[in-house]
Amino acid sequence: MSNRINRSGLFPAMEKPTYLYTFASHEAELELCRMELRALFGHEPDGTDWLESDTWVDPDRSPFVTACVEVIAADSSIEQLAERAAGIPLNGGTFKVIALQAGNHQSYKELRAMERIVGGSMKGRADMKTPEHRFGLLSVQGGWKLGVLHLPRRAWHQHKQKPQNYSTGLTSRLARALVNIAAPDPRAKLLDPCCGMGNVLIEALSMGIRCEGCDINPLAVRGARVNLAHYGYDDSIVAIRDMNTLEGHFEAAVLDLPYNVCSVFPEEDQRRMLNSLRRSADRAVIVSTEPLAEQLEQAGWQVLSSCATRKGTFERSIWLCE
Repeated sequence: MSNRINRSGLFPAMEKPTYLYTFASHEAELELCRMELRALFGHEPDGTDWLESDTWVDPDRSPFVTACVEVIAADSSIEQLAERAAGIPLNGGTFKVIALQAGNHQSYKELRAMERIVGGSMKGRADMKTPEHRFGLLSVQGGWKLGVLHLPRRAWHQHKQKPQNYSTGLTSRLARALVNIAAPDPRAKLLDPCCGMGNVLIEALSMGIRCEGCDINPLAVRGARVNLAHYGYDDSIVAIRDMNTLEGHFEAAVLDLPYNVCSVFPEEDQRRMLNSLRRSADRAVIVSTEPLAEQLEQAGWQVLSSCATRKGTFERSIWLCE
């Protein structure tokens, strides 16, 4: 261990900050999950359910990240790791060790045994219900790592119960992922030019991202304002406006192109909107129920990555463009 202190400010950390993130997704959202992780961390996941990074991202930000272990000790065997854990200065505080089912998967019985080995060496009082300190234990690439465990709060789950919504509108989970892909840097200002009921705006605001929205449909704008006010956000950030007449510039945007289950959205209108978005934003996530590759190229967008997400038989295609 070194003199560097981890994010909790309590325990010595390793020389170089290391974070292990675990994640999970439904099969229908697997591509979306990996696309979001690439945007947030800048590289592909290291395993099927874990990712190592020197970048700190609040695990609550992603709908797919299930935990973050801020590593303070690592070793090749669980016994040697337990010896290192004995030196963690708990100062008599209560603690709990939680072995995570990720990386080199073990059975439930094996994980509990590992918890006992490491926890039994620590100089403190184990408390399974309300510990002062939680530690995550993880086996990856043949070794063991232990660190401060950061769990997502999932307060954004409250956004599922909006006063106003469309049956085919973006879910809170999808909207949150789209914001992360479009604006991995939370300092970016985000535009939602077809904001509907404000789902993207609410997720962005809940992550501290500045944003503005508009919609040509007065009923949508009215619903978005009701939803924003319901969660305590400023409803004046939404206006009745045609995105093709927008002025100003944004670092990022999320455009959920209009669609109708009973008719086709005119291609001419699509092209105009994509051209307008190219003028308004440096980076954009564009969502459509129809093929867009040719139109994106014609509008001057470079596609960095793409994926599809499904809900039943309803499928959306998602493009990340710059």
